[in-house]
Amino acid sequence: MNNAAPAPARTRGRPRGNPPTRESIVSAARALFLERGYKRTTVRAVGAAAGVDPALIAYHFGSKKGLFADVMQFQCANALAVDDVLGGDPSTLPDRLIDAVTGLWEDADFLQLTAQGDEAAEVIREYLEQELLARLVEFLGGRDATARATAVVTILGGLIYTRYLNPLPTPAALTPAETRHVLAPALRAALAPRSRTATATATATATGAGR
Repeated sequence: MNNAAPAPARTRGRPRGNPPTRESIVSAARALFLERGYKRTTVRAVGAAAGVDPALIAYHFGSKKGLFADVMQFQCANALAVDDVLGGDPSTLPDRLIDAVTGLWEDADFLQLTAQGDEAAEVIREYLEQELLARLVEFLGGRDATARATAVVTILGGLIYTRYLNPLPTPAALTPAETRHVLAPALRAALAPRSRTATATATATATGAGR
């Protein structure tokens, strides 16, 4: 007669004790996305690389798409550390914004991640809209904050598109320092407080265009 106690059933989902951190999963996923690309990377493979049950990845990120978004946004957050960029001398904020963008996109691994289809483009759009734009509006404050922040993000989005995503020869040939020199005046103008008349005109134009 076998009196041995039955082996405990393997639990799925969030483990007890000290679960692996989100950062360790993101790190393993990032390496696989770079090695295999988005389509060929599976949640099961990420779980094996991180040493976790794939159910834990579903718990933290929802899906492979959510995990990929975290991988890219984690790198964005490190390079475009908004608090650091916004927290310095206001007079040099345009330079810091441009340096943060070019510093991120000059990274070969990040550029490789951005080339992985619609998923990457969607993450970039969400980061610019939900993180950078929202934080700029909060930072600038006042009745014209949204208009000013929108102008800034539009300039930076144009930089990203014409220099990295669909490069034009002239912008792509500039060094990061030259890019800063060319675009800093436009960003400085975008950041400047606007007169009440200019704000009202811009609002009326935007409203009319939306009809």
